[in-house]
Amino acid sequence: QVQLVESGGGLVHAGGSLRLSCAASGSIFSIYAMGWYRQAPGKQRELVASITSGGSTNYAGSMKGRFTISRDNAKNTVYLQMNSLKPEDTAVYYCTADVTGSRYWGQGTQVTVSS
Repeated sequence: QVQLVESGGGLVHAGGSLRLSCAASGSIFSIYAMGWYRQAPGKQRELVASITSGGSTNYAGSMKGRFTISRDNAKNTVYLQMNSLKPEDTAVYYCTADVTGSRYWGQGTQVTVSS
């Protein structure tokens, strides 16, 4: 199985930046894709961005151009660089790792953007 630990969340003012990190451990060679989801109070969980083992990326429309997903294979870590943050970006952000037949989730990290 895969274990995921997120870090880097916090409180920032609108227009600021944060970089989230997700460190993977366990059966890391079985992972074919990783990503970030978020869930705001009263809303459904939504995809933020994903990256495949081949480096292909995908972004939700509202995040395209502001957020960047990347990976560091040497550190078994995926990152989410968030720029030009808006209050509506406030949510718990979750890291995911996909293997055949399963999706693993981290515990989440809180991002709060004040106006």
